[in-house]
Amino acid sequence: MTMNIEISPAELEAWLIDRVAGYLRLDAQEVDPQAPFSDLGLDSVYALTLAGDIEDALGIDVEPTLAWDYPTISALSDGLMALVRAAKEAA
Repeated sequence: MTMNIEISPAELEAWLIDRVAGYLRLDAQEVDPQAPFSDLGLDSVYALTLAGDIEDALGIDVEPTLAWDYPTISALSDGLMALVRAAKEAA
């Protein structure tokens, strides 16, 4: 799925929840966006996969340590929105 850089915070958080749920083979309703990735069971392989998926979907470069820098889906969503805004302003 390729996203438009005009994604809303709610859409981004929902997309992240769906991605994490898919990796962990959970229903999206089971994924608490406030829970630390480590509590959800997201390991380093999935964290790196998530970083790659984010780059592909949003068209921005992110650090592979993203899941450690922003340890919850909500925090990651907020951080990504800042990166998206910065990319849009730089364009």
